[in-house]
Amino acid sequence: MKQLITLLFIGLIGFSVNAQDKVAKIEFKATTVDYGTIEKGADGVRTFEFTNTGDAPLIISKVTSSCGCTVPKKPDGPIAPGETGEIQVKYDTNRVNPIRKTITVISNADTPTVALKIKGEVIDPSKTSVLEKKKDKSVMEK
Repeated sequence: MKQLITLLFIGLIGFSVNAQDKVAKIEFKATTVDYGTIEKGADGVRTFEFTNTGDAPLIISKVTSSCGCTVPKKPDGPIAPGETGEIQVKYDTNRVNPIRKTITVISNADTPTVALKIKGEVIDPSKTSVLEKKKDKSVMEK
């Protein structure tokens, strides 16, 4: 009887060790999205695509941005092993400035925190730059 209990105990310990070996892994196609130069009011939605390359379901618990001008959206449910998902990011393109923002993804993956970046520049085409104004003839040339 003692041998049976010992064997069951060893079996349970071995099973729990194997269960802990299964882990989710998140791999992004790209960790930076370049908006390039876009016009004020343009579509500010971009996506980061990823795959769960682990052998356990991937659960993204939180996605935050470094600024209120950037709104990330995480997947609703778990991502099964081998499956793909996406994190949508919407930047407020009514702000005319260079874009340099960080989106932080927190999950149950082997690397629990991943930093994603967006970059680019929003311009207002209705406003001309100082350089374009200099193309006019100066007073001395007239």
